[in-house]
Amino acid sequence: MPSVTPLAGALAELVMIGYHDYRRRFGEVTTRAWGRFDRREWEDGQEDARERILLYDVVVAETLMKARRRLDGRSPDRADVAAARSSYAEWARERADVEIAETFFNSVMRRLLGTVGIDRETEFVAEAVDRPGHSAARPWRSVSLHDGFAVALESCLTPLPLQASWSERAERCRRAADVLQRELGPEEEWRAATLEVLRTVFFRNKAAYVVGRLVRHRETRPLILALVHPHAGITLDAVIPTGDEASVVFGFTRSYLHADVGAPRPTIDFLRSIMPLKRVDELYTALGFNRHGKTELYRTLLEQLAEPGARFVKTPGAEGLVMCVFTLPRLNVVFKVIRDRFGHPKKTSRERVKRNYGLIFVRDRVGRLADAQQFERLELPRERFSREVLDDILGSASRAVSVTGDTVTIEHLYTERRVHPLDLYLRSASPEEARRAVVDFGQAIKDLAAADIFPGDMLVKNFGVTRHGRVIFYDYDEVALLTDCRVRDRPPPPYPEAEMAMEPHFHVGEDDIFPVEWRPFLGPPGPLRDVLHRAHPELFDPAWWRDMQARQKAGEVVDFYPYPEDRRL
Repeated sequence: MPSVTPLAGALAELVMIGYHDYRRRFGEVTTRAWGRFDRREWEDGQEDARERILLYDVVVAETLMKARRRLDGRSPDRADVAAARSSYAEWARERADVEIAETFFNSVMRRLLGTVGIDRETEFVAEAVDRPGHSAARPWRSVSLHDGFAVALESCLTPLPLQASWSERAERCRRAADVLQRELGPEEEWRAATLEVLRTVFFRNKAAYVVGRLVRHRETRPLILALVHPHAGITLDAVIPTGDEASVVFGFTRSYLHADVGAPRPTIDFLRSIMPLKRVDELYTALGFNRHGKTELYRTLLEQLAEPGARFVKTPGAEGLVMCVFTLPRLNVVFKVIRDRFGHPKKTSRERVKRNYGLIFVRDRVGRLADAQQFERLELPRERFSREVLDDILGSASRAVSVTGDTVTIEHLYTERRVHPLDLYLRSASPEEARRAVVDFGQAIKDLAAADIFPGDMLVKNFGVTRHGRVIFYDYDEVALLTDCRVRDRPPPPYPEAEMAMEPHFHVGEDDIFPVEWRPFLGPPGPLRDVLHRAHPELFDPAWWRDMQARQKAGEVVDFYPYPEDRRL
């Protein structure tokens, strides 16, 4: 163990104080969700979500400033940082959130040292799961099923510390019990099973989720109760008893959940028991620990790259004008690097692309936008790149990519969950699947508008289809706040010949949008375009778009629930 010099001890203590401050402030914002839901403070709840998501960088920057002040203008010595790491490890290893604490240390020290790649002496690299801090108490309680589903569901809801009145609680529990019997079988078959319910409640937007699991012999089934709070009072809105539907609740197209989790890992393990297809990094991210989620994703990436024959390859689909996009076939993630120059007709800039990704990072993604993680100074083995990918990124993204010996260094990239590009999906889908996807494509645009997001480039190649068949948007080059756009009607031509001119006969500002002009190109060509236009005629009506702007400016928070309408009780 490196000797802990006074400077190393001071650096370790500064990061300890910074991390304690971060977790305190994170907890304060998170626990506000109870009151927001109780009092129907939806707009304030969205402000809390933005505050919390920005908090990590705020506290890291504050801690970094204090560390540089302690160094008094000197460059940090790696030996001192390595010693600080050892001292910090002794403090962190007993914490119930040891893994988050270690990631915080890495965030500060990587910036302090300007680390490229990974440095095993100055940062935490190995997984922290088996350290003492993870021996926390069970995060769930058991509820008896002896008296049937309805009684058990009421037992889950009754203890919740909510002050607002309930609406139809007993009746909704009876309806939910009927749903469970239809989907799981007669409740007599479940009376000897165990219902385990997480003690924390998960909040997002205008809903709250009580998360549990039914355990019978070797079978484990999810059981999520979705609560809403209309004016009539808090009520049980839906019961979710399948793994796929639970996965959507914790999905990568949703805003992060607010849940009072002191020890994240036991809760993560519980969630994985009901969503086994979810990666650990996705669950950390869903709980708001997105920076540690990035750490877990990086570890998963290294594990995948260690497999024989692993290669980065081009991502299927139309080649982007702004991004070089590649993937690792066995990892359902895409890697996006900004090109040095953008092809015609793109008029955006590198800085604007980064701002747009930052905009999406803090917005409500309403189930229609893919979450993106930003990586900097990433080192990857050259041998793991196909020749096609390496030639592409070196030739068109040289500002961000360089090769030294056997190592490819990428200064800046984004990762997103890989989905099936909509244009490719429509080529292989059955007629019914294609119609359903095209209608959902239109609904995706409308949902984004209701969340104050205008996609900008609405070509079908910029949308994708998730594993659950939902259409989402993933190309953020030209996104904007809808309320920043000027929705215009097409001015009539001053004379007949003006209509045939190559250039418009009226001025078009950078933020102007003309919905009526989208008819010739919005949607796939052929009969499917007609399907879209019949299903969503509002998309071409400027008045509809202006109404959406007015609702946003009035502070309306639209309902977006991660379950279908037919799930509602």
